[in-house]
Amino acid sequence: MVAMRRRDFVAALGGAAAAPAAAPTKPNMIFILADDLGYGDLGCYGQKQIATPNLDRMAAEGMKFSDAYAGSTVCAPSRCCLMTGLHTGHAKVRTNGAGPIGPGDLTVTEILKSAGYRTALYGKWSLGGIYTSGYPLDKGFDEWFGYFSQSHAHEYYPEILLDGRREVLIRGNFGEPTHKRSVYVHDLFTERALKFIEQNSRNPYFLHLCYTIPHANNELGRSTDNGMQVPSDAPYTNKDWPQTEKNFAAMITRMDAGVGRILAALKKSGQDKNTLVIFSSDNGPHREGGHNPEFFRSSGPLRGIKRDLYEGGIRVPFLAWWPGRIPPGSTNSQPVAFWDFLATAAELAGARVPVPTDGISIVPALMGRPLPEREFLYWEFHERRFTRAVRTGRWKGVMPGPDAKIELYDLQTDIAESRNVADAHPSLVDKMAHIMKTARTPGPEAGKKG
Repeated sequence: MVAMRRRDFVAALGGAAAAPAAAPTKPNMIFILADDLGYGDLGCYGQKQIATPNLDRMAAEGMKFSDAYAGSTVCAPSRCCLMTGLHTGHAKVRTNGAGPIGPGDLTVTEILKSAGYRTALYGKWSLGGIYTSGYPLDKGFDEWFGYFSQSHAHEYYPEILLDGRREVLIRGNFGEPTHKRSVYVHDLFTERALKFIEQNSRNPYFLHLCYTIPHANNELGRSTDNGMQVPSDAPYTNKDWPQTEKNFAAMITRMDAGVGRILAALKKSGQDKNTLVIFSSDNGPHREGGHNPEFFRSSGPLRGIKRDLYEGGIRVPFLAWWPGRIPPGSTNSQPVAFWDFLATAAELAGARVPVPTDGISIVPALMGRPLPEREFLYWEFHERRFTRAVRTGRWKGVMPGPDAKIELYDLQTDIAESRNVADAHPSLVDKMAHIMKTARTPGPEAGKKG
């Protein structure tokens, strides 16, 4: 499966870049993405110690997905799946550090822009730095304000950011030692998002807000940053917790407040009735920078964390909010995945997808209706060893190494993947093996086993 080249895409749409302005009935779309936020880190998913009142309200007013999956178990490939509609057996980026997406990798942003949408990205982008083929402004974004690279993105107080193609100094941080810096840039990303919403109330838009919360600040060689991952550890200052865990919880609560401001702005301006807001995380919780994912039970009832293909590494919180359209207070247990977003956004925008993808539109699920049955969901991961996973219906197959036997779990009765039932279901194991062999095409990881 390969994506159509960008020039062919434009030709296929008959010069869509010059199409008339979109009809006002096209909904706005906002996709807010956290970084390393676990399935169990939000109150609406069972968290008892970290306060997330706005995200909990988002679930109460919208839909909570219980079986939603990230594109991968680490950042870059997960985001590639989200943007291109391809799972990691077909996506260009299949592991961190794999390089940028290319000119021929069609993104959801390019499709929406061709349909008359104004597009913006604020925060972290892991699919191509400046002067590469994957730079946001060259992949369909009209506005871009954020980090230079994936590693730079884990600086909470950077001295410099990119605004479009310009480098901008962050006054208050520039030239100061880390412990004296004063501008927490995730607050800037929220402010830019609010400004974008205000300025684009008369045309359809797609806003992608990518916080790096609650990722550890360890990408540049530090294991911890002496409390500087968040301006304050409130409201957890007086908790009898390790400082790292106070900071972790405070980051999530601060992000929650930012999401609350965005939802409030939509309501105040009357845009809420025509805006789909999705909140999710790019993979499971981390064990980095001194944080222990077991302290807050960040994986909830699931097995595994970031870099695992067990459920805790790939099943993520996923909330959808659209007052008047999405049934409030609903929970949806139909499996959905990041690579479904492209088809979903295209359907809502009335746009054609002129390339093969691995996803389906989840618009029926958002409206409380069943999704069409699909054969499987597939993941592969290459960072430590070649691992693969398949979900088909209630069954989950995991191959934890290139030469390992397939493990089989019944997620309906064993969400924690604690009982390997492979020996009792040899035909299902054979089915999983067949999918793992046929669901992928040679790509950037072609030199590895599998």
